[in-house]
Amino acid sequence: MSIYEIGVIGNVSPTQAEALSVSLTGLVTDFGLEVGRDVMIRYGAEVKERNRHAAVVSVYFGSPDQPEKEIARAMVRASSPVIPVVSKGDDFPACIPDFLQHANAFYLRPGDKKLDELASAMLECVGLLRRQRRVFVSYRRIEARSAAMQLHDLLSACGFDVFLDTHDVRPGEPFQEVLWQRLYDSDVMVMLDTPTYFASKWTRQELGRARAKEIHVLRVIWPDHKSHRVMEFGESVYLAPEDLSGADGPIVPETAERIVRSVEGLRSRSIASRYMSITGKLRVEVERVGAKVTGIGAHRAISILLEDGRTIWAYPVVGVPTAELLNDVATKAREAHQDETPMLVYDHLGIGKQWRDHLEWLDANIASVRAVAVVDAADKLPEWETEE
Repeated sequence: MSIYEIGVIGNVSPTQAEALSVSLTGLVTDFGLEVGRDVMIRYGAEVKERNRHAAVVSVYFGSPDQPEKEIARAMVRASSPVIPVVSKGDDFPACIPDFLQHANAFYLRPGDKKLDELASAMLECVGLLRRQRRVFVSYRRIEARSAAMQLHDLLSACGFDVFLDTHDVRPGEPFQEVLWQRLYDSDVMVMLDTPTYFASKWTRQELGRARAKEIHVLRVIWPDHKSHRVMEFGESVYLAPEDLSGADGPIVPETAERIVRSVEGLRSRSIASRYMSITGKLRVEVERVGAKVTGIGAHRAISILLEDGRTIWAYPVVGVPTAELLNDVATKAREAHQDETPMLVYDHLGIGKQWRDHLEWLDANIASVRAVAVVDAADKLPEWETEE
């Protein structure tokens, strides 16, 4: 079964389809992924056959006859991002169906024959850029140190940014604060469930906070270790005695590779469900003040039609917002020629008061973009103003 889904709809030429396939293949190979096995590219009506649990993005190649627009409409109704694609100089309203015209569009550059820029924009929507791939390893050093270090190295080799407490907290940094922030910023937590995992308050807290933040958990269970009821509904990999080279690892290569692939699949589902969650919460807040979500386009930007007829764009973040992300959103909004101040929207759950205070300070002092907790969107939207 596929891990990530790519939909290509509309008036795409054979040359464009081939270029896009080659570019996507080149970009995902660095992660140990294969197009046709892990990443499925589906054209036209084939999009309906996608793995509905996987992270998905579609592109709609516009033209005046607007082919396959009902397929695109179905993807919009499923709250999936659909990126309208046109060439510079094309008549956008004539080439793109009306229900996609609010979405953040992508303009093809004449010099980008390989469609590398479009391929990168698509992979960004499913979280397949290197800077987006974050994993947290939760374990007890006295029981799983060797296995944890092994998985750190294997996942890093597949393009993941892996947090391991022995590697990633620099001397002088506040250990627990850094740990929680990295956890909240992760897509998947790999839990090495050894016999005394639940005897430590720190590992219990890591698991509890991950579940509260809707971070998916892959549980790797040590041989002959009885499952704990709190994880009955989690995804698990059970180790046999022969899967371990020593009491604390490392794990035999074939099983370790299976764990890495499980992390990839779980991460895709995590990305899909967490974006769906924050989009759903935002939709509720938007409708409370009489506004309307009208589409999801490039960079997962959510277009919001206000009661006064203005459109603003919200850029959802599933991890911890930073000044770097604010700058990234401001740049994308500027390049898309968006007139209104863009909104970086995040889920405040699990983010500590000190960091929320910092975000509020950034929001008050940076005029080019505003950071808004999704639960506060209804309060913020009525007073939204165009950037001066």
